Amino acid sequence: METAQRVVRRNGLFSRLVLVLVGASVLLLCYSVLRENLPDRLTVNWPWKLRLLDIQSATTATIATVGASLARAQYARAIRPALGYFGRAMAELAPGERLAWGCHMINGAQDVAIVQEMSYQVRFTESASQENSQNGTEWVDVHTTAATIESRGLEHREDFRLDFVGPGRPLPAQGLMLLSWFTERAMREVESVFVRVRVVDRVGDTHERCINLLKGANRTPRHPDAPPFCPLDGLTTCKPDARPVSPRPTSVSRRFPDFRPRPPRAAPPAPCP
Repeated sequence: METAQRVVRRNGLFSRLVLVLVGASVLLLCYSVLRENLPDRLTVNWPWKLRLLDIQSATTATIATVGASLARAQYARAIRPALGYFGRAMAELAPGERLAWGCHMINGAQDVAIVQEMSYQVRFTESASQENSQNGTEWVDVHTTAATIESRGLEHREDFRLDFVGPGRPLPAQGLMLLSWFTERAMREVESVFVRVRVVDRVGDTHERCINLLKGANRTPRHPDAPPFCPLDGLTTCKPDARPVSPRPTSVSRRFPDFRPRPPRAAPPAPCP
């Protein structure tokens, strides 16, 4: 069910129109070359009597349209969204400070992406499926998915949560977006929750990716996991579910905010005996 990111629809104005112009210019070039090499007795009759462009003009038009097509493809590649996701056990999502498995989506590209659609499918565990719980076979919205999970006796925003992400929500560059969280009780009933995310980039192309919100989930968490993005400069420390804690400022750091202490020097090598 999971799929890699792919383009499901191109912008008609900036994609198909350019390809049509490329095809028309190539046809014009072929017609001009063929007409130029025909004997004079054939160019006095139709359709070779019609002269559209000379060879030089047709070649220029072909080069220009092909260059525009390549430039468009290169620009679309440069601003293409990079949709990824990760999950970890967290203690700050579920009520009562219970541990829950939270799943976030990240846009690792350098440009913003606009959410167009989000749809879901649910797969229950084997024990839940034996109790006449039907697995979803069609993509449905978040409210229908939440109602399906609640049919197993779970409570939305108490045992699990699926964040409502409406069309038009921006996913900024290098930005995170919380998708869901599930407690241990919910993960005993739900095996997988697939979400299909469709976003639109700056040139109007639609990108799609299907992910599993519970892939690799720790279904019996005992302690929260550390944040996935921790500084590695040696001056701050990361604690599970906490912001990086900086060392206590000294008198020098108060006067010079940009001051950073140098790392200790390595001990000199021992002299040879």
